[in-house]
Amino acid sequence: MAGSVVRVAVLGDLHCTKTSQGAFQPLLAKVGEAAELLLVAGDLTDYGLPDEARVLARELAALRIPIVAVLGNHDLESGKEQEVRQILSDSGVVILDGDATEMHGIGIAGVKGFGGGFGQRALGPWGETIIKQFVREAVDEALKLEAALARLRTTHMVALLHYSPVQQTVEGEPLEIYPFLGSSRLEEPINRYPVSLVFHGHAHRGRLEGRTTSGVKVYNVSMPLLSRTFSDRPPFRVFEVEAGDRQPGGTPPAHSTPTAPVGEPVMSGAGGMSRGRRATDGVAS
Repeated sequence: MAGSVVRVAVLGDLHCTKTSQGAFQPLLAKVGEAAELLLVAGDLTDYGLPDEARVLARELAALRIPIVAVLGNHDLESGKEQEVRQILSDSGVVILDGDATEMHGIGIAGVKGFGGGFGQRALGPWGETIIKQFVREAVDEALKLEAALARLRTTHMVALLHYSPVQQTVEGEPLEIYPFLGSSRLEEPINRYPVSLVFHGHAHRGRLEGRTTSGVKVYNVSMPLLSRTFSDRPPFRVFEVEAGDRQPGGTPPAHSTPTAPVGEPVMSGAGGMSRGRRATDGVAS
């Protein structure tokens, strides 16, 4: 498996409703043609209702490739996230929440994440108890991500989130809501492990790409953003990711300098996915 290239489709923010039956079939048919693995960066449902999850499970049933996902804030709206998770898990979707999995030689660590802001303007745990609780949630999500990365034994890792770990990919959103779109606390574990790519959603009006302070590429794959940016193409992106070696034991060494990028966006041609074509602004067509 090591050295082989895997075509990975990524999207986020499906916001499936109870009336979405059939709505995702054209999109998923394109995903199935273009990729060998699908990653979904949260907000699978619109109100976090079990009925919405059942609709989405039926939609995804036609897809014959592995699916890995994290939940988003919409999936927690109704307090039924465990039911939502169970319904989707029963349909074959791997839902990560501080967990890790390996698909086609690619290690994937997933967590919803949380807000709190970025850099020097990040919210600190000082003052009222409710502020400290807010910050604690962000810290806990970062710790969950670190634990998930530590479990992986592959040399190439992907971090799958809903909230952004960097400010760059939320720029374009109103400044007032930056603290609710992500947290730089999520960036810290990403910089300490050999993470090759990071995917998130949530920021519907953000930017497509950014980087962590150590140079790890971060991609905003929110479907509303992709639909608006690439109006002539289905709203998902495809990356060619090299399958990594598996470590015999122990955790891969943490480091402050990322490995060379092993995944880039690619574009499909009329005859299907072209392995050789690479484009920094490509989504599958």
